[in-house]
Amino acid sequence: MAVVLALSLAVPAGCASTRAPDPVSAPPPPQTTKRDPDPPGPTGRGRLDSAVESMIVGAMIGSIFGIFGAAAGAVGLGIYGAVTGDVPLAGSRGRSARSSDADAEEEMDKEIDAEMAKQDQLEAEIEQELKRQEELLKQIDQDEKQREAEQATAKTESTAAVNVDPTDAPVAPKPRDLPASLFDEKPRKVAKGEWGNDKPMDVVARSLDADRDGSPEEIRYYDQKTGAIVRIEQDADFDGRMDTWTRYEAGLVVEVDRDTDGDGKIDEWQYYGRDGRMARREVDRNADGIRDAFYLYEGGVLVEERHDGNSDGKIDRIVHYKDRKVSSTEEDLDHDGRMDTWTYFEVVGGRAQVSRVERDTNGDGKPDTFETYEQIAGKPSLKERDEDKNGDGTIDVRSVYENGKLKQREISDPTLTPL
Repeated sequence: MAVVLALSLAVPAGCASTRAPDPVSAPPPPQTTKRDPDPPGPTGRGRLDSAVESMIVGAMIGSIFGIFGAAAGAVGLGIYGAVTGDVPLAGSRGRSARSSDADAEEEMDKEIDAEMAKQDQLEAEIEQELKRQEELLKQIDQDEKQREAEQATAKTESTAAVNVDPTDAPVAPKPRDLPASLFDEKPRKVAKGEWGNDKPMDVVARSLDADRDGSPEEIRYYDQKTGAIVRIEQDADFDGRMDTWTRYEAGLVVEVDRDTDGDGKIDEWQYYGRDGRMARREVDRNADGIRDAFYLYEGGVLVEERHDGNSDGKIDRIVHYKDRKVSSTEEDLDHDGRMDTWTYFEVVGGRAQVSRVERDTNGDGKPDTFETYEQIAGKPSLKERDEDKNGDGTIDVRSVYENGKLKQREISDPTLTPL
């Protein structure tokens, strides 16, 4: 029993001596050498861990004296570990382990902070994309309203409709049925190339000057040999200057050129098919001399728009239509001459809404990011994002969203963790 008690007290006695100082001995001189600051003491969790490990060490040592020795060793060294925060016979391992744990926790905190920052950035990008989609839809609506207004203006009283579908191909204009007595008639020779003609032409010009101000509101030209109409020039706004030129072939309208802003320069070109409906329309919207909007019709309805938004001579937005609704768009957002964003629509409640967006983020001409949207409260909300990070054609990261917030992320390429 004396051995057991001695073992249980041996280590604490070595930790802090209880011997009284010798009153005769002179106190030692004060230390003048600079000491390193004491390291911070162990935490409560660290003391508890050290106590447990110390009890295990004490039990192992005391077991050579039997079960009572193991118990005494565990109790004694457990108390030592709890008081000092160290594990006997482990040297600095305990502190190193705690230091490693602290470093690991700090590193984990940094990774969490970095991930949260990336998530904030991702949410900001999502918000920016939703705003871009809203602007795209507004632009499409604005284009439709402009076409609707132009068609309504172009309609004659006999063919005017209450509701004009902006995706309808406009019907070729027809000259008004007026008595010949209202026109002044005289022959004229048209030089080669004057009207884009490949040879000289002999025509009869019939002029209408209804207000007798010396400036005709309309001149009609007829082929002298066949009597077929070949051209009409009109002053549609009655300002004394011609602003609309209509060209005919075999009695049918094939092209109408217009000066819509009154600056004396053509800014709209309309082309018609043999069915009497518009087949193509080109517009210079900012009057800089460059055609920047192109509309294509097939089967009497609009099927495609092409736009040059920055007037650099390159198409940066294409709108595709199906069944009179927007079906998809292509955009060159960085204006490098190559499309980099593809947006797909679905019809919800009779209106086209964004359902999917594909992007080319590395500029190789192929989409590598795919976003799926769902409609929440009438607005598109991100549902899933798939990303091909290394451009090998397979999805590396899949992110699932709920109400626009990240809910789950799957990473198939281990080299991408942590993101």
